[in-house]
Parts: sequence; structure tokens; C-alpha cells
Amino acid sequence: MLRIVAAVLVCPLASAFGVGFARAGDAAAAHTPPSFLNDVMPLFTRHGCNQGACHGKGSGQNGFRLSLRGYAPELDYVYLTREFSGRRIDRTVPEESSLLRKALGLAPHAGGRLFSASSRSYKVLLEWLQAGAPGPRSDDPTVSGIEVLPATRSLRPGEKLELAVRARYSDGSTRDVTWLSRFDSNDAGTASVDANGLVQVLLHGETAIRAAFQGQVAVMIVTSPYDHVVDAARYSRRNNFIDDFVFAKLAALHIEPSELASDAEFLRRVYLDTIGILPTPAEAKVFLADERLDKRSKLIDALLDRPEFVDYRALLLGDLLQNRRERDHDVRGPKGVRVFHQWLREQVMANRPWDELARDVLTVKGTTTANPAVGYFVVTVGENSQPERSEVVGSVAQAFLGTRIGCAQCHNHPLERYTQDDYYHFAAYFARLRLDRHDPTEKPTTLVVNTNPDGKPRTDPVGVVQPRTGEFLKPQPLDRSATDVKSGDDPRVALAAWITDPKNANFSGAMVNRIWKQFFGVGLVEPVDDLRASNPPSNPELWRELNREFVGHRFDVKHLIRTILNSRTYQLSSATRPANAADARFYSHYYARRLSAEVLLDALCQSTDVPEQFDGYALGIRVGQMPETGLKTYFLPLFGKSDRVTACACERNGEVTMPQLLHLQNGQTVIYKINDGRGRLNKLLRDKQWHDDAIVDELYLATLSRPAPGQIKDQIAKELVDNLRKGEEFRSREEVFRDLFWALLNSKEFSFNH
Repeated sequence: MLRIVAAVLVCPLASAFGVGFARAGDAAAAHTPPSFLNDVMPLFTRHGCNQGACHGKGSGQNGFRLSLRGYAPELDYVYLTREFSGRRIDRTVPEESSLLRKALGLAPHAGGRLFSASSRSYKVLLEWLQAGAPGPRSDDPTVSGIEVLPATRSLRPGEKLELAVRARYSDGSTRDVTWLSRFDSNDAGTASVDANGLVQVLLHGETAIRAAFQGQVAVMIVTSPYDHVVDAARYSRRNNFIDDFVFAKLAALHIEPSELASDAEFLRRVYLDTIGILPTPAEAKVFLADERLDKRSKLIDALLDRPEFVDYRALLLGDLLQNRRERDHDVRGPKGVRVFHQWLREQVMANRPWDELARDVLTVKGTTTANPAVGYFVVTVGENSQPERSEVVGSVAQAFLGTRIGCAQCHNHPLERYTQDDYYHFAAYFARLRLDRHDPTEKPTTLVVNTNPDGKPRTDPVGVVQPRTGEFLKPQPLDRSATDVKSGDDPRVALAAWITDPKNANFSGAMVNRIWKQFFGVGLVEPVDDLRASNPPSNPELWRELNREFVGHRFDVKHLIRTILNSRTYQLSSATRPANAADARFYSHYYARRLSAEVLLDALCQSTDVPEQFDGYALGIRVGQMPETGLKTYFLPLFGKSDRVTACACERNGEVTMPQLLHLQNGQTVIYKINDGRGRLNKLLRDKQWHDDAIVDELYLATLSRPAPGQIKDQIAKELVDNLRKGEEFRSREEVFRDLFWALLNSKEFSFNH
């Protein structure tokens, strides 16, 4: 077993942890009692006492409660030393304290034995009790950051690595806190880590190991290259900078890239990914016959200028900005949803830079009629008279920053540095919002800022009250930088300026990651809207360059999409090779994925030439053009259409389920469209100009965007001849082609983009 120990520079006094927290430059600090904040509280977190499964939930457990992961030490001290007359500690005979006896397994404890009498944990707690169990002090230094050593390491499966964690404190001191830190692996199947920070590599690949201490999180990257021997020439064929970074990562991991996708594969893929529809048979024939070397880039340019691109981007933005009817009543109604959708289409059509569009949404006010983007606040603020307690805080952070801060409303973020105070500082930006609701037939809903219900301006300070501490918190961005919002200002203006600042990597990164996932199926960061230091991108160098490119071109979404589509990485085949079959994170091949609900239904309608009919809409409108989510259809919810209730991308479900397969094979949707007399198949069968081979090709082009293979044509011809001999020419011919069409529409090649 290979054991690699990282060398760590530790403050000399801090190494004597068993005798309490040491302050820099204070020789007497080695004799001070342990600090409740910096020594005792980390022990509860280290041993899981304040986790949600134990005493860290709201009601506690077995009469004992703690704040989740120690976010409220002042309350924990009261719970521990004052609740139930302080029965948990014994100041007279500290060794007999139930706090110690339960942890040692000497008294009944549902959590079992946590440590031994010879352990550091026991010695620290005992010394704290012997010192009189002192509480938090106002001059206690706080943790300003932590780092994991080593930061990166390349290992082989089976090898082990011992990590070290160093904490930096507000008084300038440093301390080795490895034994008090909690460790997790972002991919435990690739590399595991135990409670003491010992990493073991299990499989080839790469993953991040997280260390957490006192609300601070840091990561290290462990890499295990594959044993494959790959010809270096496989990495040399590149189209742009995306390929430079992707292929460099593949080379470092010894993962072989797939071959280039065929023209037919690329054609179907780029249509579905970019404009959400299939190419027509005529369009497919033209492209496949084109012999120009630059025909792919020409096609990309043409697709980005089509109205269907506008439709598809507006659909995706509608998901992101939660454009839906309100859940509890119909004050907004379908009209508000439609005007907001139309406004989004206009922004996409004009190729508005993402930062400008975002500022328009974040600072909008007035009526839903005059300013349709007010609809964003109608659904996120909703009925709540206190916007800081509504959806808007978490929705804005997740939609525009790719950051999930909702859990910090109740407790500190478990995986990031955001505290409960950070949440309410951020919420203060929305404290001046108020919705005046009316019957939309008489007067539309109005978003009002900085006015009282009587219409008079508000002159009180801008901020919200932190419910746990009672402290009045002013607006402050999540990076805790200084901000100045006067009582007469709209706080959202300052917030929008901070969010859309070109230096704000989370703003650009959130959109870059969503667009990357749209075209590759897997984000550089997963989940796609969970950007945090403890969840690093799979290719950090590519991530940084994509953000620079996006910001450098003034947040031009269309330019970013064009760059992605022209890369060789995007144009690789989905067919794997032995040296990349296990890859699901580094883009060595195109990852096949099921079509989304709207795209799949539109593809069925387009292939069969039988449109859907929806109440309130003209026959022939595509699902991808519709603004609403609550359409009366069995198909769309079954295939995971987003309800737009939250900003989370997880609302759109791309899983494959048995009910979906059964519906495609036996449900009315496919059967009805195949048999419809107005549909493609029956038109072809009635038209005498279409011979059998041409019909087979047309069905293939209409569904899979490629001509039929010769063996399929031969098989169909043989089937028709056999049936002709049985004297059932017309019926048998129709049945043969109906079965062929059904098989194509139920094939994986049709339901998946590949």
C-alpha cells in the first residue's frame, strides 16, 4: 500500500491542540482552556452530533437539540449548559458529565460510542468542562479560510493519500485542523475518503475531495489516468480553443476521443440541440449532398438565424425565469404568461446581451402589461408580504448566479461558506417590493418599489430583520463586499449591477454552464445550477476560458453557442471506443440523451405530419412555441416537461421510464399519428409517384434524418413480394409500411439525440 503524507506548515502552538486554541504571538495561550467556538463546537460537527439525522434538526432528538452544523453557537451553548437545569454537564465532577459518558458509551446513547477516553476529543471536552465550561467570547478569532494539502495529486487505483487541512483565523494565526474536519468525495466510486482524511483511489478518473471546517470548505483534486495507450495524433485534430482544453484533459487522463460524427448524425444533432426540431427530408437531402468543406459551419450560421432558434431559446428562458401561471389563483392568467413569453422572444430575436436582459428583469417595475418582465416577480414574490421569505431570494441566486442559497434561510449552507446572515443580507435587496394585485380585466398587477400601501414613499432604512438574532441587516451581496443603498433607492439596482458585473464569475458561469449542458447533456459543473467552491468544474481551464470568451464578447449568447457548435468536441460521434467507453464527464464523445418532452412531441408531429391540437391555440403550433406549462396533455408531464415552479434545472426530467416506453409503443399518440389519413404515411401510400424504395427512404429521412440502409430496403421489398403472393396486396403493403414507421418512431435512434 502506497501511503503519501502531505507536508503541512503548522503554527507551533497550534500543534498542541489538546490544550486549547492557540493565538498567534501569545506564549501563554498554550495554557488557556479550550474555546467553545473553536474547539468544542467543531467536535460536535466532527462526530456528527449536530447533523440533521441526529440532534441538529429543529426539534432535536431525545430532548437534546443543537443548531445544524453549528451555525448558531450562542444557542448551542444555552442548550448544552442551561437547558433542563444544565443536566448534561457536571461542573463538580466533570468526568461524570452525561455529555462525556454518553460519548464514551458508558450511558445509553442512540448514537453509540463516539470516542475513547484516550482520544483527543475526550481530552478537549474534559479540559473545557474542568475550566468551568466557558462560553463563546466576543474576542474569539473566527475562521477566515481553510486549505487542503496537497491541492492535487495523481494516483493509481489502490493507492492512498493522507490529507491535511490548515485553517486561517481572523487574528492571523494558522492551525492544523485535519482531525476536526469533515471529508467527502464528490464521486465516491472514483475515490473514497474516510473520516480522518485518508483518500483511496478506487477507479480511473478524476474527482474532488471536499474538506469542511467551521463553515469553510476547500477541495483537492485526485486524478487517476487510465492505462490506455493512445496515439498522440488522436488529440491533434482541433477546430478551436474548446478542443485545446478538452483534448488536453483527455490526454492527461489517457482517454481517447471518438471519431467525427457522420454528416447525417451531425445534421440531426445540431437541429435538435439548436432549434428543437428535426430537419425536413428535403433539408436532409440538400445537406447530405453538399460537398463543401465548410458546410457544417454554414449550417450552424443558418440555424442561428432561423425563427425556430428564437422559439427554442425563449422556451429555455421561460424555464429559467419561471414563466407560469400562479399556483394559488389565476390573477395573472394566461395573458400575462403570453406577454412575458413574447417579450423574451423579442429579446432573443434582437440578440440582447445576457447582462442587459438580466438587468432588465432584475430591476423591472410597473404593470405586467407595460413591462411583461414584472411577471417574474409576480410568481417568485407571490402572495408573501415579506419578499425576503418568498421564493424570490433563492430564485434570483439560482437563476442568475447558479447558486443555491435557499437552505441558508434556516441555517448556514452545509456545502459552502454562505451563512444565515448572508441569506438575509441578500434578501434585503428585495425588502422594498410590493405587488398591487387587481382583476386583470380591469387593471393589471403592478410591482411597486419603495412605497407604502398608501402610496407615500418609504423613508426608513433599507434592510430586513434576521429572525434568529433579531439584528437588522442591510443589503449586501454574497461576496460580502461593501454596498451603499439609500432609503429612497431601489435596492435591486445595486444588486443588478453587482450580479452582472463582468468580474462576477458566477453570473457568466451560470449561463455558460447551462448552455454547455444544452449541447453536451452534461454540464462542466453538475448539478448545472449548483456552482460552488466545493463543486469544481470537470475542466477548470476550459471553464475559465469559456467565461473569458463569453464576457469578452459582451455576454453574446449566440456567439457562445456558435463557438460550441463549431468545436470538434461537439461534432464527435456518440459511438464510443474501448478507450473512452467509461467516460461520462470529459466529453471524449457525444453523450446520447433522450429528447426533452416538447422536442420529442414536436418530432413525432413533424415526422408523421400530424400536428397536436391544444385548447386555445391554432392547429399546427408546435409545443416549443407555446408559452404555457399547464397544457392539457398526458404526454408532456409523462416525459418530464418543467412546471417552472422553481428555478432549479432539475424540474426538467430527462429520465427514461417504463410508462414512457409503453405509451410510445401502445398509446394513442404514436398509433393515431401513424394511422391518420392526413398524415405523411397515408399521403405517400396514396401517391402513385412514390415507389416503395423511395417511401422507405422518406420515412427514414423524416425520422432519423438519413436514407435507409440497403439491407432494410431489401427486407421491405421481400416482405412486400411475399405478401403479394398471398393475394393481399393493398392491405399488406399498408401494414408493412405502418409497421416500419412504428418501428422507426419507437427506436432509440428517434427518441434520443446522438
